[in-house]
Amino acid sequence: MKVFKITPKRIKRTNGCVLTPEMEVTVTTQQHTSDPFYNGAKEVKEAYMRLYGFDYQRACCTKGDFEFKALDK
Repeated sequence: MKVFKITPKRIKRTNGCVLTPEMEVTVTTQQHTSDPFYNGAKEVKEAYMRLYGFDYQRACCTKGDFEFKALDK
């Protein structure tokens, strides 16, 4: 398991959803990986819905919309 801090790169408005750089999340992946988006961003989607009510899929988000940093070394 690995922990990542994920931050949107810019403001994104799509399909009535707004994503802003202030909407940071911290996610723990189920498998040891160097990319939190490896499995279709399952944990990322869940974190954004839980914390912000933001629908990652409806907003057509991709890995390129975010910056991420591993918190555990």
